[in-house]
Amino acid sequence: MSEAVVDDIVAVLPPLLQSLEALSFVARHFHPPDFDRVMQAAGTPDQALQSVRERLNDWPEEFAGIRTALETASDAALAGFGGLRMVHNGRGDITDIFKAMRYAPRAQEALYPLVAKLPPVSQFFLDVSLREDAGLLERLAAPADNTGIFHHDNEPGSRGGFSIYVPEYYTPDRQWPLVMALHGGSGNGRNFLWSWLRDARSRGAILVAPTATGPTPEKSTWALMGEDTDTPNLMRILESVRARWNIDPARMLMTGMSDGGTFCYVSGLDGASPFTHLAPVAATFHPLMAEMADAERLRGLPIHITHGRLDWMFPVQVARQTQQALSAAGADVTYRELDDLSHTYPREMNAAMLDWMNGP
Repeated sequence: MSEAVVDDIVAVLPPLLQSLEALSFVARHFHPPDFDRVMQAAGTPDQALQSVRERLNDWPEEFAGIRTALETASDAALAGFGGLRMVHNGRGDITDIFKAMRYAPRAQEALYPLVAKLPPVSQFFLDVSLREDAGLLERLAAPADNTGIFHHDNEPGSRGGFSIYVPEYYTPDRQWPLVMALHGGSGNGRNFLWSWLRDARSRGAILVAPTATGPTPEKSTWALMGEDTDTPNLMRILESVRARWNIDPARMLMTGMSDGGTFCYVSGLDGASPFTHLAPVAATFHPLMAEMADAERLRGLPIHITHGRLDWMFPVQVARQTQQALSAAGADVTYRELDDLSHTYPREMNAAMLDWMNGP
């Protein structure tokens, strides 16, 4: 690699990764009344990125792949911050904030192919506590066949497909835990994959992020009312994954955010569900769900509930009542209430969910 290209990478990569971390910070801590404070805490890494963005222009053609990945990721990060700053400066509303946040997973998707070429990128996609783990970094540096990220009929705007991540150090000689992560309303699996990828990659889990079968991206969510077209689709996805990779039948987690978390109850409490653990996040729940659930299925079923005390969409009292109702019905409920969590996804809980599923 030429010295000039190396210099450009050294200049661009730190502010790019810092910008992505800052976008993740905003996404985690967003609470409408505190938006100005959160933006101030996030800092201005995007300004540093903008100042070096032009260094990605006019690279030699032989480095086009790296350049395109860095360009796409940088532009998505800058677009995300641009949308957030527009609202911060008094133009736009909460829907514009949500739109701006969608750029972060796009940036990560563009950047991920560079994990094999640029060690700082590989470390970025690991839990902070494991970024200096030499053994893990070595295993990741030599990816096995049939590993990495795959998208199956899951292009933006499509319905019913899924994205999957298989750790680069996967081997078929042992059984691996599986996480099926369900996006929130109007979301999609391709973006939600990035809410879990860092932890699946760090701790060795196969991650599946499906997209609901609802009619359109703008109006879609999981089948919470009416005919359930999603559970059969999830079972089809699960069987296709189990046919290709060695999944541990005793460690299959269904988790989800918001409407995805609620659908964990709708689908996961069914007596025919193969999932061994349920972990809804920021979800709502109706007591009738417990009354209508298969009693044998509920008995001893491990359920991990995560909810924020600041949740403005589904008040925390609902989660507290859910814990009581499911415990009374015989489920083995773990309840975690986060004082600083609004209606956002707490990525820091992923490791705790994996530890909980894996057991002592």
